[in-house]
Amino acid sequence: MLPLDCGQEFDAARDAEFFVGLPARPGVLLFEMKDGAARPYLARTADIRRAAERLLSPPDAASKRLNLREVAARIRYRVTGSKFEQAFALYQHAKQIFPGRYRDLLRLRPPALLKVNLRNEYPRCYVTRRISADDGFYFGPFASRRFAEAFSEGFLDLFKIRRCQIKIRRDPDFPGCIYSEMKMCLAPCFAGCTKAEYDVEVGRVLETLDSTGAALTAKFEREREAASEALDFERAAALHKRLEKVSAALRGLPELARRIEDLDAVILARAAEEKTIAVFPVRGGLLAEPVFLDFGELSSQPRSVEAILRQALQPVPNLREKRPEHPDASWRGRYGLRAAPPELAEHLSLVARWFYSKPREGEILFREEDWPYRRILRACGRLLAPPAPPPAGGPPKA
Repeated sequence: MLPLDCGQEFDAARDAEFFVGLPARPGVLLFEMKDGAARPYLARTADIRRAAERLLSPPDAASKRLNLREVAARIRYRVTGSKFEQAFALYQHAKQIFPGRYRDLLRLRPPALLKVNLRNEYPRCYVTRRISADDGFYFGPFASRRFAEAFSEGFLDLFKIRRCQIKIRRDPDFPGCIYSEMKMCLAPCFAGCTKAEYDVEVGRVLETLDSTGAALTAKFEREREAASEALDFERAAALHKRLEKVSAALRGLPELARRIEDLDAVILARAAEEKTIAVFPVRGGLLAEPVFLDFGELSSQPRSVEAILRQALQPVPNLREKRPEHPDASWRGRYGLRAAPPELAEHLSLVARWFYSKPREGEILFREEDWPYRRILRACGRLLAPPAPPPAGGPPKA
């Protein structure tokens, strides 16, 4: 846990000295009360000193603003170097101090995800905010439910899995829906396809999401090249149009969105200390305790920064578990969330809230086959570099 590592006792008779001793910097602060049974006050602020002055100065009789001068005993705080460190520290302490209501205090809402419910005999893909270890395929997080729905509409147009919520009975007399009439669904509802054919189409959806579109794009590119080599230019042109449609559907896919078990990344942000970078590992969508790299001290140590990062980031636990493949369809053995810790949705929400914020402080780098250590070091250099001065002399004359 990121500790509230500084603090002062509050004495109203010496409040001027108390306020001067507080830093005028961003951070997380906790006011503890004289009555041990009283609820403490936890908040984050852009200026610790100013927040303390607002809450502990003599109250204005005409104001209804919260004032803690008569009840506060001490203040504990942590100076933070970035908004992400501040949000993570606030989350950790709110969860510890207010276990029953910290989600409401932080307005912490589970992020929007795409889910393919693999326990259903005829799975469909839909937007959800609920995560559970139910063998479902979860993909995200997205900036909002509206964004996830907009992406899923275009994405599902590439496939023919069902979008209805009815129970599939395979009744030949069932009239079907508009998607089946437009040949955009295999229509298992009225036995328009076999179970095996539907499973193949679901597998294509899962493979495309799992590869963030690369598998489907590569497939159409291979088929287009083969058609061109066979001088079947009509088929090559049709495949080129399909490839353009795939590219258009995937164009708005954010870099953060992926199968949540594979969401392995590092978030880099400046720390409060000079020449220090906070490295927040994300493993399988779960945030780990940050590693602080003090480049002022590391320059004199025998170990390299890359060696320190390797020790901190390895091994990589994953929410995916090995299991035998399902006898009916191979994708049932490869996909599906088997473990969902209670904090998974909360950590995903914190990461998504930071990632989609504008402007976004810091950088994020994703793990592919291995951690991109060299790129992490270059990103640290960019974050520590002083900001470029504005051009002198104003805009050039015409």
